[in-house]
Amino acid sequence: MKLTHGALILAAAFARVPQGAAQTAPPASQFVRGFGAEVQEGFTKVRAATAGFVSLDSAAAAGYARDVPRCYADSHHGAMGFHHVNRTYVDAQVEIERPEILLYERHPDGRYVLNGVEYIIPFRIWPRDSVPPTIMGQTLKREEELKLWYLHMWIWNENSAGLFADWNPAVKCPAP
Repeated sequence: MKLTHGALILAAAFARVPQGAAQTAPPASQFVRGFGAEVQEGFTKVRAATAGFVSLDSAAAAGYARDVPRCYADSHHGAMGFHHVNRTYVDAQVEIERPEILLYERHPDGRYVLNGVEYIIPFRIWPRDSVPPTIMGQTLKREEELKLWYLHMWIWNENSAGLFADWNPAVKCPAP
């Protein structure tokens, strides 16, 4: 996972991103098919909690970084998109309705679309050699380079690689 996170958590405040029109998303049932009640309920909660953030202006007003320097993509697996961090949520807890990061994608037509969330806890708060944190019964993954625990959740753009996959083949980064 060399490029997966690079400096994405630490970088948040350079390139202005355009606002987009309202977005629509497939029904929640499509995303959580095959998951148990804990994930289904969590999905519903995080989607409700982030529905107002389909507009970046609303997310920025709630404390998420307005501008981020780059979009994270992998030539084989798709992209994660632009990571907008709310540093006030970066603590020793992962709370379903308070994701630390919102994942957006810039479309060719200029729309800026919310695709998912990411939960993180730095190792300085939750040591890397301890039991991994969990949310909705899912174990957070370890990111050694950035020294943090993390878990993506694709709640607004279905991910063929999986609800909790790192990369989403449907997400694209704009050409440089």
